[in-house]
Amino acid sequence: MFLTFASTSHTAPEVSSGTTLVFGAILVGLIVCLALEEKIHAKKSVIAGIFALISLILGAAFHLLPVGPVLVGGHEINLPVYIPAIDWNVIAIILGASLFVDVTSKSGLFTWIAIKLTKFSKGDPLVLMVLYGLMTVVFSAVLNNVTAMIIVGSLSAVSLSKLNRNHQLLSFLLVEGLLTNVGGLLTLISSVPNIIVGTAAGISFVKFFLVAAPFVVVATAITLVMGAWLFKIRKLGSEEERSEAALLVSAFDENDGIESKGFFWFSTFMLLAFIGVIATASILPWIKDLGMGYVALGFAGIMLIRFKAVADKFYQALDWDLLGFFAALFVVINVMEHALVLEGIGHGLAAIIGLGEVLGTGAILVSAAVASSVTDNIPLAAMLAKILQSLGTDPSSPLWWSVIFGANLGGNITPIGSASTLVAVTIMHKHKLPMSFGGFIVKAVPFAIIQIVIAVAYVLLFLR
Repeated sequence: MFLTFASTSHTAPEVSSGTTLVFGAILVGLIVCLALEEKIHAKKSVIAGIFALISLILGAAFHLLPVGPVLVGGHEINLPVYIPAIDWNVIAIILGASLFVDVTSKSGLFTWIAIKLTKFSKGDPLVLMVLYGLMTVVFSAVLNNVTAMIIVGSLSAVSLSKLNRNHQLLSFLLVEGLLTNVGGLLTLISSVPNIIVGTAAGISFVKFFLVAAPFVVVATAITLVMGAWLFKIRKLGSEEERSEAALLVSAFDENDGIESKGFFWFSTFMLLAFIGVIATASILPWIKDLGMGYVALGFAGIMLIRFKAVADKFYQALDWDLLGFFAALFVVINVMEHALVLEGIGHGLAAIIGLGEVLGTGAILVSAAVASSVTDNIPLAAMLAKILQSLGTDPSSPLWWSVIFGANLGGNITPIGSASTLVAVTIMHKHKLPMSFGGFIVKAVPFAIIQIVIAVAYVLLFLR
């Protein structure tokens, strides 16, 4: 961090247990409100913003905050106390990556890949489910879970409609929704919890991929096998059926969404370059000092040159609610740290860890999964990452991976556990497919249990 509080500007006060309980209640209130986001009809940024304001004013009233100048390169600069509280590297990664993916998608590259795979399947439903499942995992790793679900889910609806297999759409969408959270584990930038926890633990892009990839491969294969078996997705039996299906999918044209061949190939090159530079950001000269946030913003800036006259349209399309939510969340977490709330939770976490390396690590993974299934996994990941840091957890400890796996896979237990499963349910409702909250849980829990059990076994057997 380049920003540090001046050592003479603030003396940490004694924090009473009553004060800690007050701020602990505020944190619980934030989590409950985020869990009830749909019910109270409020955006995440508004909810977190209100709690950030409350936390800051009470933090100032209780004299908990390190008010005063900060040191930047040895020079004192007066900044509001909440500015250094925000992890700007995480904000930069999300902002830059979102812009980059949005502009790249205008080239038609992702639609081209999706239609190519559809034609390759020749309309066979089992092959189609496998290919769409693999595509969901890869897109979730390279893009983000929500974008992947929108692309693959929309194409599934179109493809199955043309193949007269609308009755199989619900099973396709459910499996794809579950696989977005599996694919979200593949790289450091695949999901927000990965970015938060991976950054806190100092895990490089390459190491993250090498550790996560074996689990993702196994979990993907098992999810697809379970999906095909439970939902009775079978290969086409007769030659006549295969010929008819192949003829129907051959009508797809992968070039429909490509307006400029030049921009299409440029986007392809830039996507590969983006992945390459992100993967080696920790060892590249100069880049390693600037961080992955700089890389993401840099590639976004290069891509925006193509649309320089209408760049504001991409700014308008950004998920400002998510960015505002993050900024406010970091402020709340920072105040909770000064109020010793995180320290209190850390004692509880330490007690779980104290159960033993095997039992403690497994318990944290399962607890993180259950917690993230009923509330947003982002504050959960941010809080646990901060606590593990405060406990001096070694970067190679499997505890970091317990949080990462739990926070991601918990999203497969309920439809509100992750944004991508919520999108999957939304697409189901759009096509008038019956899927209630309880119905989703009944169908998804068998998958989630198997995935979480595999994750626990993987962490305990291979990451200790």
